[in-house]
Amino acid sequence: MDKSDLFAMLNIEETPAKTKSKKRKWREIEALQDRFKLEKELAEIDYGFEYELESMER
Repeated sequence: MDKSDLFAMLNIEETPAKTKSKKRKWREIEALQDRFKLEKELAEIDYGFEYELESMER
């Protein structure tokens, strides 16, 4: 095994880790978007009451 093979193996191993972190970040972003969307919908349903999702989640 020469250096080029070693570098090729290292590049292959790094790629899945990067995609996993990107997917995780997008999941977090989508969760925040869903949370704000839900908060907006709940506020539209009941104008006189302000919902706090943090207290509802726990």
